[in-house]
Amino acid sequence: MKHLRTVTYVAEIARAGSIRRAAERLNLTPSALTRQIQDLEYELGTPIFERLPQGMRLNAAGELFARHIRDQVADLDRVRSQIADLSGVRRGHVALACSQAFVTQVVPEEVEAYRARFPQVGFTVQVRDHAQAVTALAAFEADLALILQPPPSAELHLLYSGHQTLCALMRSGHPLAVEAGPVRLRDCLAHALALPDHSLAIRHHIEQALARRGVELRPAVESGSLELLRNLTLREDVVSLQIPSGIPEDPRLHSRPIDTRDLTPMTLVLAQLRGRSLSVAAAKFADQLVVRLNRDSA
Repeated sequence: MKHLRTVTYVAEIARAGSIRRAAERLNLTPSALTRQIQDLEYELGTPIFERLPQGMRLNAAGELFARHIRDQVADLDRVRSQIADLSGVRRGHVALACSQAFVTQVVPEEVEAYRARFPQVGFTVQVRDHAQAVTALAAFEADLALILQPPPSAELHLLYSGHQTLCALMRSGHPLAVEAGPVRLRDCLAHALALPDHSLAIRHHIEQALARRGVELRPAVESGSLELLRNLTLREDVVSLQIPSGIPEDPRLHSRPIDTRDLTPMTLVLAQLRGRSLSVAAAKFADQLVVRLNRDSA
């Protein structure tokens, strides 16, 4: 590997046509570069450059050496590629369990970005809410879980933990869409609600907050599909409660964070099964997700 530096020097001299110009480009002194070439020629037992009044050029031995080096560099690139394949970075499989809130933007965008770099890595994405995702990890059906409000579990090893504030989601013509900024929950309750059903952590979070106030929740529509609820907000003046990560950029939609005095932020985690060693592909994807989640929370 140390010869690669000398090879770079040879290639630069051949391209520049002189020691002086090559030294400038390599940020070396001409004398240091000359010594490197002299050492190489001594090792080879023959000069590889013709010394001309106007500079230097490769001689027949130098051309032969240059072709050999190009072949060696190509072989080294192939070996590096094969090592990457063996390590599972380029080849492999990632199984992810995630809450519905992340299937609109976060997960598809990150899978696309990862596969753009490593197209031979496959993915299985299971849409599972909090408790089901933990079960999938424990059963080795998933390598990673990206979920909201995970239940307490000694089996979880957290790779990331953050918070997201629930938002009131409505169409842009809705009366609550006239203003921006936080909205009080009581103002949302004054309108027809389209809410996640009890299969989703968001609903439990809302009901716990309202139960402390003695408020009974009576949604006009409830569903286990966040996408259905988003589509419904486009069709009538209902308000849905969802987290920002699940809300697509759409000029027809308007969202406002719920005042944290009424609803505390929800916990968001990326986790793996405690004690389980992830494949290289899964570990690298987890690292990529953590970067994304940190960026979104900034």
